Amino acid sequence: MHSGSSLLLVLLAAILLIVFLIVKVRVHAFLALIAASFVVGVGSGMPLLQIAASFEKGVGGTLGFLAAIIGLGGILGKMLEESGGAERIAQTLLNALGKERASWAMMLVGFIAGIPVFFEVGFVLLIPLIYVVAKETRINLLYLGVPLAVSLMAVHCMLPPHPAAMAITGMLGADVGKVIVYGLIVALPTAIIAGPLWIKLVCKPQAPAAQEAFLDEHCENRESRDLPSLGLTLLTILLPLLLMVGKSFAASLPPDSAAFRVVSFLGTPLIALSIAVLFAYWALGLRRGLSMADLLKHTQKSFPPLAGILLIIGAGGAFNGILIDSGVGTALAGSLAQFNMNPIILAWLVAGLMHFAVGSATVAMISAAGMVAPMLGAHPTVSKEIIAIAIGAGAIGWTHVTDSAFWVVKEYLGVSLADALKKFTSATVLASCVALALTLLLSRVV
Repeated sequence: MHSGSSLLLVLLAAILLIVFLIVKVRVHAFLALIAASFVVGVGSGMPLLQIAASFEKGVGGTLGFLAAIIGLGGILGKMLEESGGAERIAQTLLNALGKERASWAMMLVGFIAGIPVFFEVGFVLLIPLIYVVAKETRINLLYLGVPLAVSLMAVHCMLPPHPAAMAITGMLGADVGKVIVYGLIVALPTAIIAGPLWIKLVCKPQAPAAQEAFLDEHCENRESRDLPSLGLTLLTILLPLLLMVGKSFAASLPPDSAAFRVVSFLGTPLIALSIAVLFAYWALGLRRGLSMADLLKHTQKSFPPLAGILLIIGAGGAFNGILIDSGVGTALAGSLAQFNMNPIILAWLVAGLMHFAVGSATVAMISAAGMVAPMLGAHPTVSKEIIAIAIGAGAIGWTHVTDSAFWVVKEYLGVSLADALKKFTSATVLASCVALALTLLLSRVV
């Protein structure tokens, strides 16, 4: 039987191994998490057969809950992308707010359109519109792109049904509907403060001299196309959220009533997303003249990008399972309890440090949830939903050179490395701190 201090050293070695393999050796995060899982198992003295059993149970237990949900979310995002729904939202907001408030419009576009799509997909999907607006108004690309990127990142880290947010919700045993509500409460002010308000302080709205040549090279004349209506697009995006949040509010209904059973059934994540996909097939597809063959093609195109995310989350579930079964999680909880640190701040700090080190918000959130979950038993009054939001808040920050999202923003905006670090990375650090402050405030009233 290993002592608590030796178990903590095993965990430290596993974390350092994850960072080394991902950052230095350039090993895929899935394989790095597998290696770390076996280091924890062997280092803690678990029997080999028990390591294998815990690994299988961790992968199956995590993906059994998430695989279908992530697949359905991928279809929903692809339908929004292919139909032009995101473009419709952007055009409507730009027309309503005016080109002089384009930074606010892009922040809102990222916040709404980012709900069903991944960060990189949302940014690449909307960057042509940013190019057009920047060319017409001579506004600095950073002035438009940073608010978009920050809002996409906030939604990506804090709002189910995004894969990492959904995964840690399940790992912590939190209520999905409450996480969505709390995520919206925290993420929107965060996106506002670290987006349009921050960029106004650190960046001049006028385009630099070199931007015109960059836009001439990258801004293509886009053909106008038939876009879906704003109402149907918004309903498609918000439908699964409304159903899942409705399940949380159904707790006030009599448990033996038909209304309670129906609302609870419809608000189950799998059912809510299934209904949303069927609605998207009609509203963004069949209603607009697409055939079933077209919908099949869109569906098939939505699955390949999900493979890596599913594998990372599955390996993260295995890492979490072995932390618990080996006793490392209990040792970590006991050690952290001695510091008497607020568990919300601790969850935020662990996720932030992991994101800074490995450059992946998904890996950071999964790893942080695995390390923080055993500690929650010592803090029964702390809301699991608040801890989930705190982990997401931590993972927003320190989006820098180790993160692919950083390079997507830098290259598509055509800015220098220094400018990207000063304007975008600083915005994510600010967003993380603002989100922590809002989460702490929220924890006092829920």
